[in-house]
Amino acid sequence: MNLTKKIVTQLAKKTGFDLVGFTDAEELAEETDRLKDWLGKGFQAGMAYMEKNIEKRKDVNEILPDSKSVISLGLNYYTDDEYENISDRGKVSRYAWGKDYHLIIWEKLDEMIAALKEIDPGLEAKSYVDTGPVMDKAWAVRAGLGWMGKHTNVINKQMGSWFFIANIITNIKFEPDKPIEDFCGSCTACIDACPTNAIVDEYVVDANRCISYLTIENKKDIHEEFGNQFDNWLFGCDVCQDVCPWNIKFAEETSLKEFEPVNKEIPLNEFEGLTNSTFKKKYGTTPISRARLKGMKRNAAFLKSASK
Repeated sequence: MNLTKKIVTQLAKKTGFDLVGFTDAEELAEETDRLKDWLGKGFQAGMAYMEKNIEKRKDVNEILPDSKSVISLGLNYYTDDEYENISDRGKVSRYAWGKDYHLIIWEKLDEMIAALKEIDPGLEAKSYVDTGPVMDKAWAVRAGLGWMGKHTNVINKQMGSWFFIANIITNIKFEPDKPIEDFCGSCTACIDACPTNAIVDEYVVDANRCISYLTIENKKDIHEEFGNQFDNWLFGCDVCQDVCPWNIKFAEETSLKEFEPVNKEIPLNEFEGLTNSTFKKKYGTTPISRARLKGMKRNAAFLKSASK
């Protein structure tokens, strides 16, 4: 049996994905030029890995020869809960409230690709969840999952931006979906609300100033210039998404219990008595492990210092 868009879409939905789109596996020429410009301005901060494998980011044929299509998938993670804003606790970005999404999505991708190969043994596929040299947001936009918001998150007209993106590169040709029009219009809510002015221009984020970068990927101390601008964000930041009108109006609750809020707020003294092994045992299957114990101690110390 030949694979069709209908079959792939049905399998994706059966596997648990909320959004499915298709696009041709063409070079991302314009997107790569923008990436190079962003890198040239040093907006990647300490994320040196962004400077590597540019050709793979540009052309997925460098990853999977004879690629024909990219299947872009979205998984809703929104949980309708709010912070209590208690001063001795730090806020955690919504995406990290529950289980690590990589573990969840990798399993779904394996299941989906195995099912597709049962239908068409000639299928070749490579899948990614923001851990390889693939411009996941660019493919999502091309496949019509949504448009790139001014905060650089992909926005879906029916769901907002609270979803993870995964991509499957395949050697099978599918009719591409049409990209969605940019509906941000003249709105600048995300830019105006950013606590550290990290959105330096529409669709451009300077990671050097972004709370998400500073509390997760950053390996250095957090500069004192940010003082009390963090508003008790301990791990990540959701301000630009929280104020987005599309999220305020259209956010839908996820059906996955794995994303339920377990680590919504964490006491600032939580990490003082932990060893690396106890930290890994408690947070090893959550996104919080990305910052490591050293990073979480630094973040907590910074928030305590800023509140004095």
